[in-house]
Amino acid sequence: MPLAPANQSQLIRSSQKDEYYQNFLRNNVNEAFQTYAGSKRWLDWRRELELLSDLAYYGLTTLSGYQTLGEEYVNIVQVDPTKRQIPTRARRGLFILCHAFLPYLLDKVLVCLENELEGGLESQRGINRRQVASGWWSLEVWLKRWTQQAVGMLSEPQRKVCLPVVFVLQQSLTFLHRLHVALFYVSGSFYHLSKRAAGISYLRVMGLNGDDGTIRSSYRLLGAASLLQLLITVCLQLNNFRQRQRARQEWKLYRNLSPQRTLSPGSRAARCILCLEERRHSTSTPCGHLFCWECITEWCNTKAECPLCREKFQPHRLVYLRNYR
Repeated sequence: MPLAPANQSQLIRSSQKDEYYQNFLRNNVNEAFQTYAGSKRWLDWRRELELLSDLAYYGLTTLSGYQTLGEEYVNIVQVDPTKRQIPTRARRGLFILCHAFLPYLLDKVLVCLENELEGGLESQRGINRRQVASGWWSLEVWLKRWTQQAVGMLSEPQRKVCLPVVFVLQQSLTFLHRLHVALFYVSGSFYHLSKRAAGISYLRVMGLNGDDGTIRSSYRLLGAASLLQLLITVCLQLNNFRQRQRARQEWKLYRNLSPQRTLSPGSRAARCILCLEERRHSTSTPCGHLFCWECITEWCNTKAECPLCREKFQPHRLVYLRNYR
């Protein structure tokens, strides 16, 4: 009897089991390294230790031609796109690189770019600390030096344009992962992007299950709900982005206004808690707290909440008090 494709529940249970053993291996490696090298070095190398643990796990199972513990747990085997033979060693190696190393590298590159675009001095201090901790051969040190050279070639307006682009790329990776999981619920073919890139799918060793059709139908419904939720999330984020752009334009409009004066020469000046100076162009949040227009709009570029009471609000709800004294 030919082997049947694995359904969504089997692939998810296999992945969860693998994650359990990966975390077990990571924790043991981290504990051993922290015991012998100290907490400071462990903090500097914890991401690299997790990467090496994952590479070791998949190297001893998938790359060696064996099942992972999760695959063995649910009785499924890897196959190439022909569905007739196990993947070649090169295909399995591509999966491991895409699954373990590529996310690590992308995260490092985007973080280095973001730090370098936001400020040069703190980034340089970070490089110096990392060089002392790990030496000149550290991957992070080389990435930071490369990004420093690349960003150094950009003008100030170009840096301001590139910083939102990096943020969009970071958010896009999360969006892509959620979209792929929703499509997996519908189709049931690839649970991980890395397996889709390598063309690795699964067949189950056991015979057909009478509940297989019900399982796939249930996951299709879950996939449709996930796609709807993702669409709503994207719409809300786009709306929030437009509101922040509107607040930023209003800030540019009022930033050059003349400073407001207080009641009288002998009265106590009202101060803004953000800049700790005399409040200029008083602006009220929906909760009633007052700040400088420039300070609160700049604050809202990163946090849509009141600095005092932490009440959430949208930037367009700020009220500029033109005649307030």
